[in-house]
Amino acid sequence: MFDRLKSFMADLAGAPAQREFGADDYRLAAVSLLVHLAGADGVVDAAECQRLRAIITHDFGLDAQATTRLIKTAEASDREAVDFYHFTNTIKRSLDAGGRQKIVAMMWEIAFADGMVHELEENIVARIAELLGVSPHDRVRLRHEAAAERAREPAYEGPWAQRFAEQKG
Repeated sequence: MFDRLKSFMADLAGAPAQREFGADDYRLAAVSLLVHLAGADGVVDAAECQRLRAIITHDFGLDAQATTRLIKTAEASDREAVDFYHFTNTIKRSLDAGGRQKIVAMMWEIAFADGMVHELEENIVARIAELLGVSPHDRVRLRHEAAAERAREPAYEGPWAQRFAEQKG
């Protein structure tokens, strides 16, 4: 009993930051999927890291410190996960169809961040979209929207730039 009281008092004194992004928080689930996707091709480059931070800061309205905490928590959560079900189930319970489509749109932004969508990234987005109940039609539409947005951005100069140019040509 003393341990529970001690834990409760620690929570009141400032430890809640550790629980800020709990297992049932859709933001943690979404960022865990984004972190997984960013590393799917075996390379997490600066463009993907920068885009991930921008998405989290903008779409979840977090400051830089909260964004960093969320990414670290998501990385640990992704390492512990055996599949996508827990993440997608949390998202489905928390968000409506439009919100779930927004998560898929975020995934496409990460997939396009390094200038090239790897086939593994494409497969992961398709599987997650299906688990989220996002139709193939909407998934493809969101992909095209992300590609169009990517085309409006300055040319990518990272390690995949030449392959991306060949893919477009």
